[in-house]
Amino acid sequence: MRYSPAALALALLVAVTSSTGYSAPPAPLDPRAAALVAEGRKALAAGDTDAAVDSFESALAIQPGHVAIYLNLGEATRKQGMHGKALHYYREALKLDPDNQYAIAGEGEALVEKGAVEKARRNLARLEQLCGSKTCQPAQQLSAAIARGPAQQMVSAEAVKPEPEVSAN
Repeated sequence: MRYSPAALALALLVAVTSSTGYSAPPAPLDPRAAALVAEGRKALAAGDTDAAVDSFESALAIQPGHVAIYLNLGEATRKQGMHGKALHYYREALKLDPDNQYAIAGEGEALVEKGAVEKARRNLARLEQLCGSKTCQPAQQLSAAIARGPAQQMVSAEAVKPEPEVSAN
């Protein structure tokens, strides 16, 4: 009886550590797709988001359904200011890997930039639950995005028309 708590704790430890072995490792990228992803990352680092999106979409055509490609596409389209499209790519990545911390963080950042801060806070809470703390890099990244707040909205010239002035001659 006095060893029951220790035995229970040991059994729990063994169950948790053995369950991590059941998750499937990510599929390796096809060499052609990997080259295109590297080319896209280089273009994204240089600030050429259009070329980056083209490279990532080409890589997706070669190897459809790869989480890393969807994450890269989400990041590139977010930098283009296309938050709805970025959300689509992050959600596709989450369909394939529901607990992917980078997809959850990316979706949260896109939500913040779009103005849906409360939904982004839900993503942050989910991330903190998955990480076990607030110190993991995706959670810190999303927390910083929430602190910055939504992106400035662009205003068209037609939306800001001056009132006509009538003056007496």
